[in-house]
Amino acid sequence: MSARYFCSELSSFNFKQYWRLYLLSRLVQLHVYLYIIYMDNSLSRMMIICGHHQKVGYQENGEAFLPRGKRMAGTGSFSEILDGENNVYKYYSEGEWRKSVSGKSVAIVNPTTRKTQYKVQACSQAEVNKVMEAAKIAQKAWAKTPLWKRAELLHKAAAILKEHKHPIAECLVKEIAKPAKDSVTEVVRSGDLISYCAEEGVRILGQGTFLVSDSFPGNERTKYCLASKVPLGVVLAIPPFNYPVNLAVSKIAPALIAGNSIVLKPPTQGAVSCLHMVHCFHLAGFPKSLINCVTGKGSEIGDFLTMHPGVNCISFTGGDTGISISKKAGMIPLQMELGGKDACIVLEDADLDLAAANIVKGGLSYSGQRCTAVKIVLVVESVADALMEKVNAKVAKLTVGPPEEDCDITPVVSESSANFIEGLVMDAKEKGATFCQTYKREGNLIWPLLLDNVRADMRIAWEEPFGPVLPVIRIGSVEEGINHCNASNFGLQGCVFTKDINKAMIISDAMETGTVQINSAPARGPDHFPFQGLKDSGIGSQGITNSINMMVKVKSTVINLPTASYTMG
Repeated sequence: MSARYFCSELSSFNFKQYWRLYLLSRLVQLHVYLYIIYMDNSLSRMMIICGHHQKVGYQENGEAFLPRGKRMAGTGSFSEILDGENNVYKYYSEGEWRKSVSGKSVAIVNPTTRKTQYKVQACSQAEVNKVMEAAKIAQKAWAKTPLWKRAELLHKAAAILKEHKHPIAECLVKEIAKPAKDSVTEVVRSGDLISYCAEEGVRILGQGTFLVSDSFPGNERTKYCLASKVPLGVVLAIPPFNYPVNLAVSKIAPALIAGNSIVLKPPTQGAVSCLHMVHCFHLAGFPKSLINCVTGKGSEIGDFLTMHPGVNCISFTGGDTGISISKKAGMIPLQMELGGKDACIVLEDADLDLAAANIVKGGLSYSGQRCTAVKIVLVVESVADALMEKVNAKVAKLTVGPPEEDCDITPVVSESSANFIEGLVMDAKEKGATFCQTYKREGNLIWPLLLDNVRADMRIAWEEPFGPVLPVIRIGSVEEGINHCNASNFGLQGCVFTKDINKAMIISDAMETGTVQINSAPARGPDHFPFQGLKDSGIGSQGITNSINMMVKVKSTVINLPTASYTMG
């Protein structure tokens, strides 16, 4: 839509004033001709019209979403990362953007159009070897770089990332069908994570431990122990498709501040977003070969990367693949966040409005494609009808459509994912679940669906749909809900809604999950909070502080003295 179309709707608009401002803007050679703003009450946000030719974008809380009709990915500051001749994005090695000698590429399909949107290089194993060798050498020098300098470069990368939030957000919209506003938010959040990590790293790594021998019985003070935290070496970072930028920097930033080098293997869906993010680190001026990004098919370089002798640590976020990696990784440290079947227990004394709002937001945001999404609702029978009425009313208000229009429900990431979700839904239907909405699917787009009266013999009671489907089990007691939760192979997060804090704490103690949220839906953030899973949901703990500590090892230096000395300590 053009600016002229919207201008015709403004009865009080002064066209003489418009032309004066337009001519003035041309005289001073502004990049954008003119902004005409009015409030669209039905959307409760600002509509922005830029000049005569640029299409509509949106603004909320003062933050622009995405200008429409203008390609930003692979242009301007990012033109270097695209092989324009073949329209294939390059991989990043030794401080340069390169084309693979394989001559092959991997297609990235737009979940909305189901057509190829981007292509990335298909790196060979020989190229991976070269990357690993260079990363090992670069890490040795980086480990001797002062902490303040490491932090300075991270702050610079964070600023550049935020400055280029729109091109990266555009990639997220096209690659993984993330709503426009959420895409911008992911990039900004990632910049904040990097900056926080820089400061936290200086605090954590800027102090060591000093011990004296005579604090242990039977010893004189003839030994001084200096313990410090030193880097592991080369960290292999493997983020998932659903938060390819945020969950990449949650691995990259802690590794770098701790003195490690990085080899990033992005997900296929989300690879171009990651490449744009990596270029921000490149523009910040990090040393060559310290940060590397290899793209390609998991079947060709996946196992080769995870079993490579040059890898000193693996930080992985994803699904069942992580279990396979853990069995092959040998003795190297692992940080893994895998799947979840996050349960929401609603007690009879719960604030049902609060519970309903969190169930819908927690279960259906980004079409349910979140490890921390509400994946099963366990509600006490006495309040089940009232809760279902409130949840259904909120589901009815959700918008469904393309991510460019910032809809609540957008297409899931792939056709295979949509087929899997449909399989779970049909299994529940055959076994007698109550459909609160009509099941509807167009391509990869699945309308939000609430399934009531789900039973334990249905697949969806246990399997992770990773889609906009909410199963509800009616329980006779709190114990029944806890037992169902703990019978799962997963143990990422859970939540409980009750006005009785004592009951909430008892349930938290009983739930076998890494985190329990009280009166709120499961959530990963804020990014400095500990984040971990039990059972098949992961290994180790994440969060900025825990990630930094996970990517270092303790080294002790002991000074042995011929006679006791009390000069130190």
